[in-house]
Amino acid sequence: MPKRSTTVERKTLETQIAVSIDLDGSGRGRFDTGLPFLEHMLDQIARHGLFDLDIQAKGDLHIDGHHTVEDIGITLGQAFTRAVGDKKGIRRYGHAYVPLDEALSRAVVDLSGRPGLVYAVEFPRTSIGKFDTELFREFFQGFVNHAKVTLHLDGLRGKNAHHMAETIYKAFGRALRMAVEHDPRCADTIPSTKGTL
Repeated sequence: MPKRSTTVERKTLETQIAVSIDLDGSGRGRFDTGLPFLEHMLDQIARHGLFDLDIQAKGDLHIDGHHTVEDIGITLGQAFTRAVGDKKGIRRYGHAYVPLDEALSRAVVDLSGRPGLVYAVEFPRTSIGKFDTELFREFFQGFVNHAKVTLHLDGLRGKNAHHMAETIYKAFGRALRMAVEHDPRCADTIPSTKGTL
């Protein structure tokens, strides 16, 4: 089985991002982004996806977190699609429901080669600590556009914004984990009637 890991760097006038990912890891995460709550969410992706994930970011946080959060999503998407490779023998689709106390979220992903995000999450407040909840959508949009996946995220219920965010990121990690798993019944085939993804 080929190694499914890579490192991607992205440098702009606004941010400098480096992402390393191993899809067949053990859930280890290392993060230095200047955004502690986002790092907490990125750790959910690593732990629940069983990906080894290292994200280092420097951005114009003196303005706000928008550029840094979006560019982390973009760079993670680029690294993810490169690590997945030609998609032979994977399940392609993944889904997960995750609860945390009163909160419940669902993530459904298709490694389709077609970027599309359906984001149906309404937070009860505009920030969690100093982190703007609007930026979660920007992260996932950046990821989707550059991983070229279809992703549906649904916040099904919840009152505590922190709980809701955790369930979204945990479900996302678990859905990705399912989608990249090897399907022994597909072996070396691409899971598409088109023969390509």
